[in-house]
Amino acid sequence: MIEILAAVAGATISVAAMGAMGFTKRNDEARIAAVRLTSAVEHIAMQLEAMHIDIKEDRRETYTRLNIVEQRVSKLEASGTWDGRNRRV
Repeated sequence: MIEILAAVAGATISVAAMGAMGFTKRNDEARIAAVRLTSAVEHIAMQLEAMHIDIKEDRRETYTRLNIVEQRVSKLEASGTWDGRNRRV
């Protein structure tokens, strides 16, 4: 009878240990997945920041060029040699 009780207790301990190891393995896998996701999100954030900087520089260049063109058009309109219909007077 004691042998049966000892066998049952041993089996119970073995099953509990295997369950704990499986739980630990799942926790490790979840932690690794969280680290991967975090690093991926940080990489995407850095890429978005770089794109944002590029867009701001392009926008600044575009508006600078547009301002120069606008000033040239204003000079032409003020000179009286331009009739506003794409023809010189």
